[in-house]
Amino acid sequence: MDERTLVCDVLIVGGGPAGLSVASTLPDDVTTVIVHQDREIGLPVRTSGGTWMQDVTRLGIPDTMYKPMRVTEVFSDKEHAAVSLGDTIPVILDTPKLYKWLAQQSDHKDRKLLLSTKFLSTRQREDGLYESRIRGRDATYDCVVSRYIVDGSGWHFAVLEALGLAQKPERLAVGTEYEYPLGQNSADRVLVFFGKKVLAGYGWVFATAQNTIRIGVGVIQPDTENSPRDLLEAVISDKRYLKRLGLKLEGEPVVHSGILPSVAYDARLVFGNVIRVGDSANFATPTIGEGIRVCIELGRMLGVQLGRAVKTRRHGPLRSYERRCRRALKHDYKWGFVVNTRAARYTPAQWDAAVRRMQQVGPDAIVATFRGEFSRVKMAKIILSMVKPFLRARLRRLKAQIKPG
Repeated sequence: MDERTLVCDVLIVGGGPAGLSVASTLPDDVTTVIVHQDREIGLPVRTSGGTWMQDVTRLGIPDTMYKPMRVTEVFSDKEHAAVSLGDTIPVILDTPKLYKWLAQQSDHKDRKLLLSTKFLSTRQREDGLYESRIRGRDATYDCVVSRYIVDGSGWHFAVLEALGLAQKPERLAVGTEYEYPLGQNSADRVLVFFGKKVLAGYGWVFATAQNTIRIGVGVIQPDTENSPRDLLEAVISDKRYLKRLGLKLEGEPVVHSGILPSVAYDARLVFGNVIRVGDSANFATPTIGEGIRVCIELGRMLGVQLGRAVKTRRHGPLRSYERRCRRALKHDYKWGFVVNTRAARYTPAQWDAAVRRMQQVGPDAIVATFRGEFSRVKMAKIILSMVKPFLRARLRRLKAQIKPG
């Protein structure tokens, strides 16, 4: 079979939200090739799609692509809390529809989107260009020559590993999710559960805009050897536990699964003309692993800076991308990873205590922890909100000890 070669300015490996967002803000005349392993953008589903109203609004995501959640509840083995998030509203994204919308943002550009195409390897030639081997379903294209490569391949680190620049992460967040008909379950309630059912991880439940309900489990491997699917099967087969969660699941589920890195943030994102973004850059928040909003925002920023690099043949714009990501993420992700690794070792009793604390602290502390935001101001608010209940209880005890006369 004849080999065909594509020549472009930028090769993007991965058609997820990060890679698609990079393509959306590259200049229209920058020649771009996106290789994506799946037959369709957005399918199969590999992420729950949880994020926040303030972010989807800021990012300009159409309101037809997400569903707000009005009630948030947290469960451990012995505790249950309906938590207030104040003005912060969780939303569930319709990820297939969202990803297709992101892809459409570059349809008018000088861009080729190659589906069912697997990235195999790459090498840097003597002239500085990269020659990448790919395999398509119909083997139409076998070689892509590019000046720049964007690694948006997720936890595979496909480009970085092929060039010996980095290795796949050994610590991973692995999740499995079952999607059922909504039935009589609540349409605007999101649940999170912890404890012995999901040690070294957590579970979740929420409704979607498609009148379905999803229940999932995610764990950190190798912190645990348990399979998330086995854990999820144990959850859904426990009728008493489902009743406690207020769930009634009927019908045959659709199965989703996904993997993302769960390692400390690495601020190095640029390796000459090879740049990483999205899960390949560990953009998902360390606390609960929601990263679509971060991938879109920083992917768009990379597209702008990479476009400048292509036009000027200067490295400064790419260094700017790396610095701006470092400023945006390094501090928060450092502390978020501390929370992540500590929570992965929690016992059921410690989760009970944590859920009791959630009933006492204010919305600012819960939202900051869920979103992985640990600025000095927010950390002070978290500490203050945890100390206040203790001080109030101490004051009540003192008053009780003081008797009139």
